[in-house]
Amino acid sequence: MKTLKAVFFDLDDTLYSTSEFAARARRASVDAMVAQGVRMTPEDLFRELEEVIAEFTSNYEHHFDKLLLRIPPSTWEGVNRAVLIAAAVVGYHETKSRDLAPWPDAMEFLGGLARTSLIRGIITSGLEIKQAEKLLRLRVLPFLSPGGLFISDQIGISKPNVKLYLRACEAMGVLPAEAMYVGDHPTHDIDPANEIGMTTVLVRRGGRHGRGEGKTAAAHEIRDFAELRRILSAGYGIEVPPAV
Repeated sequence: MKTLKAVFFDLDDTLYSTSEFAARARRASVDAMVAQGVRMTPEDLFRELEEVIAEFTSNYEHHFDKLLLRIPPSTWEGVNRAVLIAAAVVGYHETKSRDLAPWPDAMEFLGGLARTSLIRGIITSGLEIKQAEKLLRLRVLPFLSPGGLFISDQIGISKPNVKLYLRACEAMGVLPAEAMYVGDHPTHDIDPANEIGMTTVLVRRGGRHGRGEGKTAAAHEIRDFAELRRILSAGYGIEVPPAV
């Protein structure tokens, strides 16, 4: 039976549904802009926003500025530009405060895992403060081992560079062969973790990358964290108790 000393997790579309949350938040932002006077249907404005995000990436900080640049000026003539952008930002952040939450089974699993001797960490790709904010809102941090947070932007190494995973293992004092990595992205999570000998778990839960395939296969695939609990018990002799 393989010795396992640590379990690391991806964040987005692994511990919560990034895809579902982002769609709700973006919809709320365009609804707010329409309510403030943009003369377009929410559906058309939403499609335009999705194009902006696809072209400039989700981490770009001026989506709504670009959105107003690319729609006809006549659709918001007479409305203060700053008010429209502020309305969109408020709509997005109110949705974040209300709806950003982990999957219940993920939270229950993490609570139970924190009662074992396993080291627990997060390896996530994204902007430093943005990812940290998500972790705070998701209330995940209390379940991590001290020093167990690794954000690509903070470290200067991004996925799928294997150095990010090696850095996490070294920092937590485990060999890659003694660590498990749980993520949803076949090429950014599974392939690099496989390359350095980590045990990999692919989350197939309908996220953005749910149908993708990488160059290598994960050791395990799961649809929820109840399955991971069973895998740890049967394959590694680790019993994850219920969360307190």
